Amino acid sequence: MSAPALDRKIDPKIDHKLARGIQRITSTALGQYQSAVIRIGFSATYLFFLLRELPHRHEMYGPDAPWRWDMAQQLISGNQAFTALMWSDSTVWFEIVYAVALISAALLMVGWHTRAMSVLFMAGVLSLQNRSIFMGDGGDNVIHLMAIYLVLTRCGRVWSLDARRAARQARAAADDSGRPMRGTVAGAVLWVVLGVVLIVAGMTDGLGGTWWLPTLLWALWVGEGAWWAVNRYAPNSESRTLLDVVANLAHNATLVVIMAEVCLIYATAGWYKIQGSRWQDGTALYYPLKLDYFTPWPGLSDILASSGVMVMLITYGTVVVQVAFPFTLFNRRVKNVLLVAMMCEHAGIALLLGLPFFSMAMIAADSVFLPTVFLVWLGGRVTLARERLFPGRGKVPGQRRGSDDEEAPQHSGGGGHTLVG
Repeated sequence: MSAPALDRKIDPKIDHKLARGIQRITSTALGQYQSAVIRIGFSATYLFFLLRELPHRHEMYGPDAPWRWDMAQQLISGNQAFTALMWSDSTVWFEIVYAVALISAALLMVGWHTRAMSVLFMAGVLSLQNRSIFMGDGGDNVIHLMAIYLVLTRCGRVWSLDARRAARQARAAADDSGRPMRGTVAGAVLWVVLGVVLIVAGMTDGLGGTWWLPTLLWALWVGEGAWWAVNRYAPNSESRTLLDVVANLAHNATLVVIMAEVCLIYATAGWYKIQGSRWQDGTALYYPLKLDYFTPWPGLSDILASSGVMVMLITYGTVVVQVAFPFTLFNRRVKNVLLVAMMCEHAGIALLLGLPFFSMAMIAADSVFLPTVFLVWLGGRVTLARERLFPGRGKVPGQRRGSDDEEAPQHSGGGGHTLVG
């Protein structure tokens, strides 16, 4: 068949939709509000966890841990996992790593130089969790994965200090179009310091035995340097467009992976529950409500456990929601109803079973499916409350009225004028 004949068989409508889809995926970082909520949720979860365990940090991950440093070293030599705590067994080094993990979580939550903080946040999570792998639960596994995913997302485009700084720079550039974009001193210092750390860690085999982690870190470091240089010296060039396309593709692909991860978590949890006899007879919820370890409010747990009907409804409802959720993504209304049900379920787990950080991690993961309209509305209410409490303060960039997925205000910089910003 000749090429002209083949072209005539292609539906123009399909061709137009395909072109629009490719353009949208490459030109826009989709789910900017959802990725911002994920950033805030997971960094806040880990920040509060580190603060709660601050008095017990030595027993969990430090020199007094039951899983001793030499035992961890033997395990790391076998599984090739990364942890900066294996660089030295001194107490001072442990305190430095713990402090970096805590501070990076706080700065990532507010969105200060988001890309650099996401890398430090990932390093902190991997260092602590891989040091004592038997200290975590399901929530820690989710944080472990999401910490890696976050470094590939453009999660600071809205609701962040980076977005505020980018908007301020865009206004200044509009007032003086001939002036080039200038980076911050903090961004340049972070970029240089992180480069030195990467060189030293690479030369001393401190990045673990895997190939993907050094590759990812070096790609991010080189990419941030190229991003800054292009934005400063050639902001309207094809190189700038190419970098933006690569960043958008990485961001959008990572969001798809996060969505698939959440669906996989619920699908496997639901189907495993179906195979359990206690879930089949509707009594599974009763037993954890009678364990002292999982009853922070014994009176409340006893009231719920005393009602056989409530135990049965919640037990069966949990299985139905978890199994059905991945199949409801094609129906927005049903998906939103089950999403609310799952978030309420995790809130109940935090209250009744005393697992607040597991629940916070899962609610943060569920947030990737929240509607943009709702998040914009929620952001507007938060902004309104802040303006009433602190009158005269400026509006947070990214707050707008509308239902599409574009950030506001729009500007060419995209928050990338500064190194590791």
